Amino acid sequence: MLELTTAGARRMRLVAQGLRGTVASGASAAGAPAPGATPLGAAAGETPADPASDAAPAGPTPAGATPAGPTPAEVVRRMVAMQGQDLAQVLRAIAIRSAPGTTIAQVRAAFDRGEIVRSWPMRGTLFAIAPDDLAVLLAWTAERIRRASAPQRRERGLDDATIDRARDIAVAAVAEAPRTRAALLEVWEAAGIETGRGRGYMLISQLAMERRMHWGPFAGTQQTLVPSAPIAVDDPEAGLAGIARRYVAARGPVTTDDFAWWTGLTKTDARAAVARAGGLVEVLVEGVPMWIASEQEAAGRSGVLLVPGFDEWVLGYRDRALIASAAMREALVPGSNGVFKPAVLVDGRAVGTWRWPPQPGRRPVEPELALVERVSPTVRARIERALEAWPHR
Repeated sequence: MLELTTAGARRMRLVAQGLRGTVASGASAAGAPAPGATPLGAAAGETPADPASDAAPAGPTPAGATPAGPTPAEVVRRMVAMQGQDLAQVLRAIAIRSAPGTTIAQVRAAFDRGEIVRSWPMRGTLFAIAPDDLAVLLAWTAERIRRASAPQRRERGLDDATIDRARDIAVAAVAEAPRTRAALLEVWEAAGIETGRGRGYMLISQLAMERRMHWGPFAGTQQTLVPSAPIAVDDPEAGLAGIARRYVAARGPVTTDDFAWWTGLTKTDARAAVARAGGLVEVLVEGVPMWIASEQEAAGRSGVLLVPGFDEWVLGYRDRALIASAAMREALVPGSNGVFKPAVLVDGRAVGTWRWPPQPGRRPVEPELALVERVSPTVRARIERALEAWPHR
């Protein structure tokens, strides 16, 4: 069985997640190994050192040009789903994995075309996902989430009669025209259905998990709710096996527990899906059994990378010890408050957090960098250059 060090496993994950080719220099646009990458089974875990490459996001793709690399829809399809409760952050997470030069506007356009939607496929959390993958996951998770959220619905007075009435009103409203969240809440309030105390949010998520509607096209900077087209899931087990394989291929090395946590499935269902997936290889990462896809390859050092908040680099795994120390994990989500900050990666290891503050008017602003781990002056300079070059402000 192939054995990997933590450094080798992180580098393999970078390639799997499509981060090397879109942000770091020296790699192909589709996230393939950089020149000089070692094939699977070679020495992939040399002692980490200062990376030789800088982060180098490409500029916008010229109007009318076709970028060389994955489209936003292809990125989401490959990743299966990308955590998306923070809309601005998930748009950036998709863009940095897409072809060099992909803009936020181009990611929004994929939502406008219906190639990507945003909904609640698992864990009661919003994700960006393709419509057919959403249908497969909800076939497994919707009833489980509905049962788990029953106490919250009762606490807010959302009985079956109220939900039935809200459903009829909402289905008719979004069929008439796309609705922003505020617009749909106004429709419910006008009909005498109270939406305060989180009731509106719970109603929208409940109807989304029933596949009555989803977040789709944009109206300015806001997403709108539109009807979900019916999609039959003829073979839920085969569908979930395919999702398991893509999850591993886009994040490996991973454990079965990572997949169970990420989907919110029982460990029994998760293990069965992984077993049916096919084309997976078991490896050892510092003695821990993990899965990779058979086509995954090891690679050399990646350089400095920036990822947005709530990124799958952090939230794609139950166990995050491979990519961040305990102190760094606390810095990413202070006080376990559920708000995950953007991360600075050096060779795949999180070393700090960063942000570009809002820029009111024309007043210049500077990027904010908070390093947790010690880095050399050379690496710090590369991080600062990467912040200055960040294209998705």
